[in-house]
Amino acid sequence: MPGRVTNKVVWIVFAFLAISIGLYPLAYLFVSSEFGLLTSKTAELLSNTVWRLGFYGHIAFGGLALLTGWSQFSKRIRAKNLNLHRNLGKIYTVSVLISGICGVYIGFFATGGTIASLGFILLGIVWLYTTIRAYAAIKNKDLSLHQGMMIYSYAACFAAVMLRIWLPLLTLAIGEFLTAYRIVAWLCWVPNLVFAHFWVRKKGFTIG
Repeated sequence: MPGRVTNKVVWIVFAFLAISIGLYPLAYLFVSSEFGLLTSKTAELLSNTVWRLGFYGHIAFGGLALLTGWSQFSKRIRAKNLNLHRNLGKIYTVSVLISGICGVYIGFFATGGTIASLGFILLGIVWLYTTIRAYAAIKNKDLSLHQGMMIYSYAACFAAVMLRIWLPLLTLAIGEFLTAYRIVAWLCWVPNLVFAHFWVRKKGFTIG
């Protein structure tokens, strides 16, 4: 019984974080001035139309991926409405493709220089790779590989949540934004993948 209660609490927190951060990009629609991470960008970059398209494409479709992806882990949804599960999976996949490509592009312009850029670019590549492999696996009816890769994919997606948890904490602890941001460019996703690795092994899913 205690284990079930703990699992339920973890699931509720997981879903709450995914939904709340998934809705976060909407804030950019209601704030007229530069907001959030935009405040750390130069005026020259903010005036670049291609970069702005990449930025808003990344956060908008990344938010949609967060909103649709968490439900893919619900056994209840899969059991009661498989078509809903499949349709949400398709939305998630398309969202990742758009957000991931945009994320790799804007990663080259990341605040904090090369260290931060490499972190975010590699995150985008891992996110795209694991999602494409998950999609290809389910098309080939390889359910084990699909489930394993989806765990890795959403672990990469969940970096958006962890970034917003770690960044203010590290900035407060270190007392300097740029150093904290360089660390978070890696900290927001590498531990997620480590966790995903042990979860995939525990579940016995194949990733070969």
